[in-house]
Amino acid sequence: MRVVQIPETIWRTASQTHARRIRALLAPGLLPVLSDVPLNPSKRYKQRYPYNDITSPLYFPPGGGLDPQNPIYNFLIEYYGIKGIKNCRRLVRWSPPVLSSSAYTVDGECLEVTNDGDGDGDGGVMLVGATEDDVCSGILHLRGAQLQPNGVLYNPSNFFQPDDIAAQASLARKASSYQWYRSVLSSTLSSQPILHCFGLHEWAMQYHPLDAPPPPSAQYQSSLPLRVSRDIINKTVERKGIDCTHVDALRFFAPAAGPLNSHGHSLVRTDQLKLEQKGCVHAHMDLFKICLKLLPFVDARLLGDCLEVALEARRLDVAASPYDASGYGLEAIPIETSEGRAEYKTKQMALMKRVEPIRRRLLGAYDDLLTGGFSSNVLELAEERAVCES
Repeated sequence: MRVVQIPETIWRTASQTHARRIRALLAPGLLPVLSDVPLNPSKRYKQRYPYNDITSPLYFPPGGGLDPQNPIYNFLIEYYGIKGIKNCRRLVRWSPPVLSSSAYTVDGECLEVTNDGDGDGDGGVMLVGATEDDVCSGILHLRGAQLQPNGVLYNPSNFFQPDDIAAQASLARKASSYQWYRSVLSSTLSSQPILHCFGLHEWAMQYHPLDAPPPPSAQYQSSLPLRVSRDIINKTVERKGIDCTHVDALRFFAPAAGPLNSHGHSLVRTDQLKLEQKGCVHAHMDLFKICLKLLPFVDARLLGDCLEVALEARRLDVAASPYDASGYGLEAIPIETSEGRAEYKTKQMALMKRVEPIRRRLLGAYDDLLTGGFSSNVLELAEERAVCES
């Protein structure tokens, strides 16, 4: 079995860096809570409850969680299930990259890959000096962790190892899900960007022409006032129609706005492979969800990068919306004007260029897990299953 051993000094430093980064990214969206941490916590308390030790990189205020009324952060709750402080803490758990080649790097450190034992597995990453406490305290992931005498091993080929034919069928279902997201990433990378949508999906949710019933999604972001009148919203949506390619965004359109979309008023999941395109801000946000699917078999730095660009995409999304989010530090991008549309397009293009290499790395991470975690028989079963369901 090919194994890379990550020295304790390297992985502990990397895990602390990751925890601080995630905490910094989420901090502006957390609810203010009163701390119940002892004023002078003992050493034993700090070791047992690192999340409650304010000096620890893992620290999050107890209780609370993300603010469901914060328009920049509430998508993490509504779309991706990051509910409560427990799920925020889950994001700070550190995970190493999957071993996929003879070269292996962790946070810029090149490490030697060796052959260890007679096993046929591949992708084993040993965290030297890691203990059960590191897993139980939230520094490392419990899922996929194999406790060893000299540390903790993460090996996707062991985790996804079928015991019998029935287990193979179950693993094929899991592998099929990974193959689907890999296909989404691949097709998006090869797509032509649409740079004239101007974020109108948020306006389509509030579209309410004369004599039409009130849109069900009108209560979305109900804590925010509209910065423009209903008449301006309707005229902006009707100006040239909508060019939205995101399957999930379309589900929230007002019923009257659906027929105005050039790609159809009702889309199904399989349409995502032909419609998802690299200019879509919601597709950028979804990279975070797609990366979460890989845990714990994905580089923690990639998870941080996906969260960072998802939040940046969300800021652009909300800034271009008809809502007044100035109370959250966002200056509006008035896409109802030609100047605002030009500004949106410039920022959309800049974000697209920033996201491109991250999406490519995420595609590589899916390739690594599929080839390193599943047998060829399971992958063939997964592909057959996908063909039958299409």
